[in-house]
Amino acid sequence: MRSVSVLAGAVLCLLVGCAARQGGRDYPDREAIYDRPLEEVWPSVQQYFTDAGLHFRQDKGSYVLLTDWREEFGGSKVAGFWHRYMVMGKRESPTRGKLWIIRVTRSANKTLSRAGKELDWGVSRVVTAGIDGRESGGNDNLGSGYALMADEEDQFSVPTGDTGIAAESAQGQRDMVLEWKVYDAVAPKLVKKEEPAKANGVATEQKAARELMECGLPIAGLSAQAQAGRVLLLGELHGTQEVPRFIAQAACQAAAMGVKVSVGLELPVENEGRMEAFLASKGEEEDWLRLMDAGFWRSPYPDGRGSEAVANMLEQLRLLRAQGLDVKVFVYDHPKLNGQAREDALTATVLEHVKREGDRFHLVVSGNVHSRREAGLPWDESYRPMGLLLKEQLKGVVSLDMAYDSGTAWICAVDHREAKDKLACGVQDAKGKDNGARPFVHVWGGANAAGYDGVFYVGKVSASAPAVMRGLGKPGADDNSVFPSRAEGRALACLLH
Repeated sequence: MRSVSVLAGAVLCLLVGCAARQGGRDYPDREAIYDRPLEEVWPSVQQYFTDAGLHFRQDKGSYVLLTDWREEFGGSKVAGFWHRYMVMGKRESPTRGKLWIIRVTRSANKTLSRAGKELDWGVSRVVTAGIDGRESGGNDNLGSGYALMADEEDQFSVPTGDTGIAAESAQGQRDMVLEWKVYDAVAPKLVKKEEPAKANGVATEQKAARELMECGLPIAGLSAQAQAGRVLLLGELHGTQEVPRFIAQAACQAAAMGVKVSVGLELPVENEGRMEAFLASKGEEEDWLRLMDAGFWRSPYPDGRGSEAVANMLEQLRLLRAQGLDVKVFVYDHPKLNGQAREDALTATVLEHVKREGDRFHLVVSGNVHSRREAGLPWDESYRPMGLLLKEQLKGVVSLDMAYDSGTAWICAVDHREAKDKLACGVQDAKGKDNGARPFVHVWGGANAAGYDGVFYVGKVSASAPAVMRGLGKPGADDNSVFPSRAEGRALACLLH
């Protein structure tokens, strides 16, 4: 357990002073302090993670535990992200203490990796590079360069973001939301002097398990919006890996709070039955074939809505439903219509779903033109987008524009090198602004000139190719496929209908 102690020390050194920088209802602006000695608190903390079904190992003689890895979205084989928790007890005084909980995230697809670095997935060996760049099989030069870590995370590298640390394809961030969840479960039992294992029996285990359902790092600002009757419009840039993951995480986190969630996707209404059948299925080979047996996924101009990331998101939403969370999906696009007629049809379909199930939180995703709630566009002053039309007929509509750090996206745009009636679809640069590593939702309190009430931030974006380029749509079916290069993407052209 020496590695656990080393990691705890590194994390503590990097994170001192960051606890109160975030505010808001769902991301606490202060730490949870226990008015009990750490010796009394720790057994209840251990029981909380035991009830949640998370096995852990502990450094003997210290208040540090490290849980096993848990895959995001309850065991999805396509999620690509795993998490574990490091829990550290810290004394405030002889009679008071607190917990620091670090969520460590690892990605198999190197999304979190710093350029030029690789991760050793072994269980015991640590490979380090010294000043001269040569590799060594020992631990004695950890301070002289970077470390390619094994499964026990012996060392972390430079900080990223407000509370983040990174090492190859792993990141760790302090999870103050979970710290308060543990406090709310543990503190009342300490006051009543009850045995934590017998306090609530099966109910305690179910509550802890739901709270620790792995939905990714909590999205700051989300819980204030995730309410029954609320319609949250997300105006996205199509063709990224990050937006579909943000949607799945938001649905998971809201549903885990007990909110009934409906996700609206800008996909053709003709796919409604096919989509519902897949979400109710076991996600086996024939289920994927039925889902993908639709012209939408093989569009001659793949604009990013039929990406591999979208297919992954549908699998993740299916898993949430399979685990008993109240998550639904509906589609609302009318691709045969154009201009204002299409906007009116989009609005009518979304409005029908919202009015029929007004007790749900509706998370509606579209291209960022549709989600605006102000009239007019540079090329059409009379244009009335879906966001405006919904706002006129419903209460509780909030429209958010996408914010992101610079990266790439799979985009269809007019290629001026070709005839003017053609689109070029492929990987393109997407310029944004770095606002840290943590995803968040921020509402301004009034609409801006573009017709948005705020933003949702997804971090650095990376392109996601059409799903049919990877195993005919089934995520993970073709691990040897090569992501299209920038040059290949731009060479793909199609007629504009």
